Amino acid sequence: MDLHEVIQRPIVTEKSAIAREEANIATFRVDPAATKHEIRRAVEMLFEVKVEGVRTMNQPGKKKRVGKKIGRKPSWKKAIVELAEGQTIEYFEGV
Repeated sequence: MDLHEVIQRPIVTEKSAIAREEANIATFRVDPAATKHEIRRAVEMLFEVKVEGVRTMNQPGKKKRVGKKIGRKPSWKKAIVELAEGQTIEYFEGV
C-alpha cells in the first residue's frame, strides 16, 4: 500500500489538540485496511519523525436521515500515533 493511501488526513479536534500539547500525540484518519506497522512506517517516512507507538480504533459509521430515508455514513479507522520525545510534526504547528 502506498504511503499516501495509508494516511488519509489528520484529525484536528479539541481533544486531539490537547493530546498533541500534553503527550506529543498525533491523530490521523487512516485506510481501514492499514496495519499498525504500515501506519508507523508511513508517518516516519512522510513526516520524518520517530514513532514510539501506534494505537488504532475502528469508528462505526453514523446513521443519517434525509426525509423518510435512513442511510449510513461509511465506517472509518482512526490512528493515534505517539511521537518520540522532542519530535514534532510541522503540519500541526499553529493549528
